Amino acid sequence: PVTDVLSERLWNTVLLIGAGQILSIIFGVAFGVFAAWKARTAIDYSALAVSLMAWSLPTFWLAIILLFWGSAIGLPVAGKATPGMSSMPIMQQWMDIAKHMFLPTLTYTIIYMGEYTLIMRSSLIDVLAEDYILTAKAKGLNALQILRDHALKNAMLPLVTVIAINLGFTVAGAIQIETVFSWPGLGSAI
Repeated sequence: PVTDVLSERLWNTVLLIGAGQILSIIFGVAFGVFAAWKARTAIDYSALAVSLMAWSLPTFWLAIILLFWGSAIGLPVAGKATPGMSSMPIMQQWMDIAKHMFLPTLTYTIIYMGEYTLIMRSSLIDVLAEDYILTAKAKGLNALQILRDHALKNAMLPLVTVIAINLGFTVAGAIQIETVFSWPGLGSAI
């Protein structure tokens, strides 16, 4: 049955996409907030340039570059696990899977982190220019309180929307990443 074939590969893809999506959201939000906080400075312009470059990179090209880099420093570059690891203790198996996941997850994280950084930066800059932020400043709240309690919650709305939309597009990116790194997911099953 098809469900037997796809069930294991689906979980491999979900593992890869889940790790990459979580890391890209964490780093994208952090870099976006920092860039917006230091708006119109060299830090902001640098973050903007790096984010635009990361977002515009073709997924397969970045994956191939990281494949070459990973092989040069001795990281595993193909498959989900080293053959014969199934007889080892469970912690060693997980560490082996984590080593195999590093490069595909890094590829995925870099691509989507750029997009999330740009959206978070833009949204937060817009929110910081609103009247209620000026009112919060007039009340005497410090900058961290304003950012945490007022600005960040409202700036997250566009990012949450984009993350939800991107979940559908990540399957296409995952197919390319899985193909380059020979990850046994839905990409090779398709």
